Amino acid sequence: MKARVFVYAVLIAYAVISLYPFALMVSGALKDAAEVRLDGHLIPSNPTLATLAHTWNELHFFTYFGNSLLVTGLTTVGVLIVYSLAGYAFAVLRFPGRRLLYGMFLALLFVPGITMLLPVVILQQKLGLIGTFPGIILPFVNGTAPLSIMLLTNSFRTVPAELKESARCDGAGELRTFWSIYLPIGRPALITIALLTAVPTWNEYVLTRVSLSDASRYTLPLALQNLNSSTAPQENVLMAASLIIVIPVIILFVLLQRYFVNGLQGAVKG
Repeated sequence: MKARVFVYAVLIAYAVISLYPFALMVSGALKDAAEVRLDGHLIPSNPTLATLAHTWNELHFFTYFGNSLLVTGLTTVGVLIVYSLAGYAFAVLRFPGRRLLYGMFLALLFVPGITMLLPVVILQQKLGLIGTFPGIILPFVNGTAPLSIMLLTNSFRTVPAELKESARCDGAGELRTFWSIYLPIGRPALITIALLTAVPTWNEYVLTRVSLSDASRYTLPLALQNLNSSTAPQENVLMAASLIIVIPVIILFVLLQRYFVNGLQGAVKG
C-alpha cells in the first residue's frame, strides 16, 4: 500500500511539473503585456482574450494556420495511403526479399532524422522543390516509413487468415480484400499512425526553416520564430501564438486517444 501511494505521489508530482509550463503559457496568453511583465502569478488578475484576438488577426495567423493545416493534412493522408499498402504487402503477400526489405526499413528507426537533413536539401535542389510545399511534404512522408510500416505490418498480421480466404472464395481480389477487411480491422493502428504523423509535422521547424524562404508559405512554427526574433517581442503575444499552435494538437489527441492506445497495444501484440 505504501509503495503504491509513493508511486502515485511521484506520478502526480511529475504531472504537475510537466503541466506547469503549459499552464504558464495559457496564463500569459490571457494577460496584457504589462501584467505579464509585472505580475508573476499563475492566475491572471484581469483575464482577457484581446491578446489572442490580436495575435490571430493582426499577425496574419490565419494564413500560417492554413499552411500548417495543408502540409499536415497532405502528409498524413500520404502516409496512410502509402504505408497501409506497404504494411499489407509485408504482412500478407509473399515476394522475394520481403524479410530483407522489411528489416532494412526497421533499421532506419535507429538513424537520427537530423543526419538526413543535408541529403534531403540537396535532393530538393536537384528536383527543383526548394521553397515549395511538396518539397517538405515528401520528406515528411518518407520519414515516417519505418515506424508506420512496423505498426501496420504487425496490426495486419493479427487478422485471421480465414477472413482472407473467405474473401477469396467470394471472388475478392487483393485490393478488395485490403479495403474491405484489413483496413477496417486496422483502424486503431491507422489512427495511431495519423497522430504520430500529424503532431510532429505540425510542430516541425528545422526542415521548413531550411526549405521555405517565402513568408507567405510559412507554417506556424516559423511564424512563431519570426515573432520571437522581432526587435521588441511581447511575452504575452508569444504565449498567445504558442497556445494557438498547440490547441489543435491537444484537441486531436483528446478526440483520438482511445484509438491511439488501442493501436499501440495491437501493434505490440502483433
